[in-house]
Order: sequence, then C-alpha cells, then structure tokens
Amino acid sequence: MRKKERALKLIACLEHDYPDDLCSLSYKKDYELLFSVRLAAQCTDERVNQITPALFSRFPSLEAFAEGPVEDVERLVHSTGFYRVKARDLVAAAQMLLTDFGGKVPDNMEDLLKLPGVGRKTANLILGDVYNLPGAIVVDTHCIRLTNRMGLTEGKDPAKIEAELRQILPPDKSNDFCHRLVLHGRAVCTARRAKCEICSCAPYCKHFTP
Repeated sequence: MRKKERALKLIACLEHDYPDDLCSLSYKKDYELLFSVRLAAQCTDERVNQITPALFSRFPSLEAFAEGPVEDVERLVHSTGFYRVKARDLVAAAQMLLTDFGGKVPDNMEDLLKLPGVGRKTANLILGDVYNLPGAIVVDTHCIRLTNRMGLTEGKDPAKIEAELRQILPPDKSNDFCHRLVLHGRAVCTARRAKCEICSCAPYCKHFTP
C-alpha cells in the first residue's frame, strides 16, 4: 500500500474514532493558546489546563503579562517544570507581540518563529488551530511514534517527519490528523505498548501483524 493511500485510510479511521474536541488545551484568546503550548513543553496538557485559569486571571491581557513581574509568572507556572525559562518566554513574547505585531498573534511561520520559545511545532499548531491554514503539521512525540509505527515516516527528526508528512497528507486534513494522533497515542497506541487488538487503524498500519 502506498503511503498516500495508507494515510487516507488512517485519516478516515481516526476521524471516526475522534470526531470532536481535538485540541486538549483550554484557551479563550489566541495568545492564551500560544502561551499554553509553551507551558506544555515537557509537561502534560492536563497539568497546563489546571494552572492556566489562575495565570490568565492574574494576567488578563498581553499588557498585564508584558508589565507583570516575572517572579509572579514563575510562581503560577512552577508546576509545569522549567518554570523560570517558561515565565521569561511568556513575558518576552507578550512584549514582542505588543511592540512588533500590534498585539496580535502572527499568522505566518516566519513571524511566529521570532517569538521567544516558539519553534515549528508551536507555530504549526497556531497556524492550524487559530488561523485554520491548510498544511499545518504539528510534529510532537505522539506524531513521531505513531507515524513511524504506521509506516508513514521513518526516524525521529521532527523537521524530516514534517517534510515527509507534507508530501502525503491532504493539506486540509493535516492539522486535525496530528491532533487525532495525540488522542490515539494516549488512548490506544501508547509509548509503552501499541494496543493493536483494539485499534481501528490496525488493518492499514505497518506495525500490525495479523
């Protein structure tokens, strides 16, 4: 089975299994998603969702973040790990959004990558979730593990995997597909074990052995 054909089969299976609520991070404003993704590095989305209500209440605007004491941000994000660098990035990003981008989250990869703490994974998520731009591909640990197992990609280099997926995924499906990989990676195709016996993707997955 060719990779493009395999990808379409897998997309259909995951769409059936996970039809709704694709992004597991809670947010109301565009920059809140940006900041939540930064906090989620080396941390679970669940933990981030637990601390952001207090964080966004204490700092209800970009101006508040930009002017607020970094120490206060550190205290509120402490449980997400690497809290000092994360707090510094959030404050610096708020300042840059205000001074360089008119208080708006950029809608293009080049400008997003200028923001402190933002890499291609975060930028792609913003482009896909906030701006609904086709072709956004979020390569995280779930994406790497599952696309390798499924036979869509090889290796662990995020840039290489993003390029490979860009060649085989329909642009209008790529962002949601990556979100569904996260949900599937947590529920079925876990890091510890691929539960092929209950996986709807098994017939089209390279890892599955009947």
